[in-house]
Amino acid sequence: MLKVILSVAFLAIISTAIGYQQLQATLQSPLNISESTQFEVKKGTGFNKLCQQWQAKNWVESCWRYQVIAKLDPTLTDLKAGLYELSNTSVINNIKKINQGQQISFSFTIIEGQALRDVLANIKNAPNLNNDLKLDELGKQIINEDTLLEGWLFPDTYHYQHNDTASSVLKRAAQTMQQTLSDAWQKRANNLPYNTAYEALIMASIIEKETAVASERPLIASVFVNRLNTKMRLQTDPTVIYGLGENFDGDIKYKDLRNHTPYNTYRIDGLPPTPIAMPSKEAILAAVNPPQSDYVYFVAKGDGSHQFSTTLKQHNAAVKTYISVSYTHLT
Repeated sequence: MLKVILSVAFLAIISTAIGYQQLQATLQSPLNISESTQFEVKKGTGFNKLCQQWQAKNWVESCWRYQVIAKLDPTLTDLKAGLYELSNTSVINNIKKINQGQQISFSFTIIEGQALRDVLANIKNAPNLNNDLKLDELGKQIINEDTLLEGWLFPDTYHYQHNDTASSVLKRAAQTMQQTLSDAWQKRANNLPYNTAYEALIMASIIEKETAVASERPLIASVFVNRLNTKMRLQTDPTVIYGLGENFDGDIKYKDLRNHTPYNTYRIDGLPPTPIAMPSKEAILAAVNPPQSDYVYFVAKGDGSHQFSTTLKQHNAAVKTYISVSYTHLT
């Protein structure tokens, strides 16, 4: 009898050991792929169906061992739909990645100074993004206002997942811009030549387009504020270029400066009707808190920076130095 008991116990130990070894082998068994591979888990996909899909691709030999493990750990059966990057690590690790919803992250960037038309062209071609934008009512769709969306998208990089919508990305950009503008407007300086936060946004967009040197934004802002406060016209080329739209050929001409459009600040008083680009936070802060200065003119030096002047005489001398032609602003 003792021999029988010992034999049964020995067989149980052996079976347990073999089972443990098989369990460990299954847990460590790699997904049979040679390189990282994208795989989409469709909505409603269950554990068994997922394993069968992988078996059909010869990524796993059989499913029954993983089904046993899933019985021992039911959390493995909680699969989240999405696009995943699978690796040749263990099958279980790849399943856990799907359990945890560790989807592939994509990104979309709005660049400082970018115009709305360029943002829309880029997001149309963004990978794995569902383009649900309604161009005829974009303002209503994104910011719940019947207005042009120009200027309302904060320049930044936005991350999204497979099959997210373009509108959801732009709504995040708009919410960030609205919050940034609201915060800046609450801390604005006194005696600004604009009455609303939207007018400050328009000014910020012009500042953004006028200089590629970030440190110059405050001085550019002071020039424009000084002009508006003294009833001078802004006379800024970027607004003229924006008004020309697709007709701009890369070379602004004298006739363009004389052409009367809502955006030609050589011909209109005050600000143009809308922003002309997506301004940065720094441009917004410059617009609402410009430094005190006597500057009312500036001219490009040719290296991206500008020479600032307080009188037309000084300005014409600077123009002669840096552009080598006689030049005065239109009035």
